[in-house]
Amino acid sequence: MNIVGITACPTGIAHTYMAQSALLKKAKELGHSISIETQGAMGIESELSKKDITAADVVILAVGCAVDKLERFEGKPVLKVEIKDAISKSAQVISDAEQLAKQQ
Repeated sequence: MNIVGITACPTGIAHTYMAQSALLKKAKELGHSISIETQGAMGIESELSKKDITAADVVILAVGCAVDKLERFEGKPVLKVEIKDAISKSAQVISDAEQLAKQQ
């Protein structure tokens, strides 16, 4: 499965990157392709390419604040979760994303 996502927390520092790391690690362990963009104090980093978004089966938004450029995901199944869940329950988040993608 191809996954793309955004992680962002209100301050845009630690939790943003912790969530990104947890999702990347767990998705790869489960054999999925994943790209995660971060948004926060440093602006948009590791911005998702149009190619990545087009190829994505599902989008994960692990956010605790408003994020930019959500229109890029129009027509894609989107799973929105709390940033804390992406960090501490990454396996469940990936499983939920798998289920959402299968429903589409």
